[in-house]
Amino acid sequence: MRPSLNIVSPELITQILDEAKRILSEIGIEVRGQALRQRLLDYGLKLDPTGERVLFSADVVEWAIEVAPSSFTLYDRAGLPHAELGGDKVHFVPGSSGLHVLDHRTGQTRLANTADFTEYVRLADGLEHIAYLATAFSTNDDIEAAVSDAWRLYLCLTNSHKPVVSGAFTEHGVPRMAEMMTLFRQDRTDLIARPLSIFTITATGNFRYSEDSCQNLLDCVEWGIPIEIVPVTLMGLIAPVTPVGAAVFHTADVLAGLTMAQIVRPGAPVLFGGAPATFHMKAATSPMAAIEALHLDVAYTAVAKHLNLPTQAYMALSDGKFLDAQAGAETFAGALLAALAGINSVSGPGMLDYVLVFSLEKLVVDNDLCGQALHFVQEMKVKQDLPTIDLARQLLAEQHLITADHTLAHWPQSLYLPDGVIDRQNRESWQKAGSLTLAERAKTAVNQRLANYIPIHTDTRLDAELRRLIQSGMETDKPLPIVPKHDARETSVTFTPRTRRRRFRR
Repeated sequence: MRPSLNIVSPELITQILDEAKRILSEIGIEVRGQALRQRLLDYGLKLDPTGERVLFSADVVEWAIEVAPSSFTLYDRAGLPHAELGGDKVHFVPGSSGLHVLDHRTGQTRLANTADFTEYVRLADGLEHIAYLATAFSTNDDIEAAVSDAWRLYLCLTNSHKPVVSGAFTEHGVPRMAEMMTLFRQDRTDLIARPLSIFTITATGNFRYSEDSCQNLLDCVEWGIPIEIVPVTLMGLIAPVTPVGAAVFHTADVLAGLTMAQIVRPGAPVLFGGAPATFHMKAATSPMAAIEALHLDVAYTAVAKHLNLPTQAYMALSDGKFLDAQAGAETFAGALLAALAGINSVSGPGMLDYVLVFSLEKLVVDNDLCGQALHFVQEMKVKQDLPTIDLARQLLAEQHLITADHTLAHWPQSLYLPDGVIDRQNRESWQKAGSLTLAERAKTAVNQRLANYIPIHTDTRLDAELRRLIQSGMETDKPLPIVPKHDARETSVTFTPRTRRRRFRR
């Protein structure tokens, strides 16, 4: 059996769903995007007495749940199947929405630029336990804000084979980004059949979807881009401070987005997601790594699995400012809980400081922590070890099992050996190796993995069209930032990941 975690009883899940449907039918959702709002009214949904909120009847919500797919597949740049999202399959993904980077060369936190983002993509492309990419932080130091979303997507598409979690920063940013991804498919229909990305749609609290969120949802669904509905449920501020009440509010926000998506296009793939946080009553902050926020992540995941819907959560991250004990504890706690809960897409690795700061050093450490979490939830089954009496006799005869046929056959899969960023040496060996701290080992790993990066080729005509699409949204004729070429000379290549050699797809 697979190790699992469920903290909500079936009876309580039913009550949470009933209350969420009641909120949707009696209070409704403020749908600020006029185009989407009109689509809902044309479908037959009604307004509340004030005319400000759209009411979602229980039968429409239940219909939407029925027609929404229980799983879907993400495809890589070449159009090959890459990751199935559904059931208890777990995929770890870098966190998103950062505004700054923690520079691994200087230790300073600063605005990020194109060079930083390019390094991030090239690093993440080779991380064994990071399933696909995310447009993790803003390159707000050297690109116009209106096209920064498309520029980040361009850097992902031209520096990695992996799919990507992305999203538009503006009300009308999705079509440009969708056209960019279509260049890697035969046509728009092929992009729908073989999606390359998941786009985030944020529910903005107070049972409201903003103009940007509404238009982005509408455009994504029409282009066939899978979406993740991500309410930022702040417990104690805009949601009840108690876990059951918060789960009701959170579920109502997600089911509203799910229903709107199905009304636009029945069968549209939607992840039941979230980025909950608590409101710290003394510091007036909103920690996403708070234990109550993790509790809510696992709780709403149970609701989603009851509905047979794929899931997403912001976990495996830290609210700390540096790669320290707090960062490690918060990240591994979130990663392990997410793996046990069977969350399909876990956004968080690499993130610090309330998802405002991204760290490459933390990302390489998180890669290994996520690997350990994934190893923990492997199915426990008999592997030539029952009956055990022969192994017991061999132990007594040899005084060890190191060279036993059973050990030699099974240790590569049974034992997780961390890579060099995690210390598993004895003190004497550690001292001989230079007495490196975790931060020092992480910095070395970043440099050496970047040196190991193998550039991918993008047809020059395709690259030019990608750039044209980006420049078409710019307000000035300023040239696009320079993308640094790969340079493997920065360090000698001595860092060896523990897993099998990477297989590149073309």
